[in-house]
Amino acid sequence: MNSKWLNKKVIIRFVLGIAIGGLIGYSYYYFIGCKSGTCAITSNPINSTLYGMLLGFVWVIPSKKKGK
Repeated sequence: MNSKWLNKKVIIRFVLGIAIGGLIGYSYYYFIGCKSGTCAITSNPINSTLYGMLLGFVWVIPSKKKGK
């Protein structure tokens, strides 16, 4: 197993990304959300929080750096 994924700094980065994404997702539901209930993501706080967490996770995935 690659030790890059077990690095404490990387784990903290993932946890913070997921937490911030979840907070943003819930905030979007609370302040902007869909009041009629017809919107699939923003009509339910659980859906919007999970979607935000997913986007936060994707946002912090390290990308491959091009070598010179």
